[in-house]
Amino acid sequence: MDEQRKPEGIVLTEAQKRSRRHRSIAIALALGILVVLFFAVTMVKGPTVLVRPV
Repeated sequence: MDEQRKPEGIVLTEAQKRSRRHRSIAIALALGILVVLFFAVTMVKGPTVLVRPV
């Protein structure tokens, strides 16, 4: 029962793991900047952003 387990699926190299990590960080930063931008625009517009014309 002490069989050596083989990894299932695709095994990434260290370079691919680094590349994936850098890409994930870049996506997270872009998303964070977008959230901050939307928040800033909402604050600049003020509470009138919630008032809809009739």
